[in-house]
Amino acid sequence: MSAVAPSVASNRTDTPATVARFADGLLSHELPLLSDDRRREAIEFIGRRVRVLPSLTRFGVLLIGRFLDVLGIVVGHANVRRLVTTMPIPLLAEYPRLVRSLGFAYVWETWPDTTVDGGRPAG
Repeated sequence: MSAVAPSVASNRTDTPATVARFADGLLSHELPLLSDDRRREAIEFIGRRVRVLPSLTRFGVLLIGRFLDVLGIVVGHANVRRLVTTMPIPLLAEYPRLVRSLGFAYVWETWPDTTVDGGRPAG
């Protein structure tokens, strides 16, 4: 995990730490060339969107996030991330899809010239 998640968790948008930690790991893995400041902005966006979900949905997202975070402490966050992104586990597999879709939407809406690995085009 990079140093992005702790700073995001304490910022003014109040991104839940479990969401920030998972989003940071997921975006770092799937968009390895995305700069830290861009990844931080995407994580802040994800946190803002989670905060405005309907209450029951938000509760479920935060509960799944907490469960995966605790599991990550035990077996490793990268292992948990790999498990939930590759196995069709009901409900748990939806969490990375939500985080990924929000993060990717923000990245490509904000910086449309971003390459598929998160980098900036040459030239």
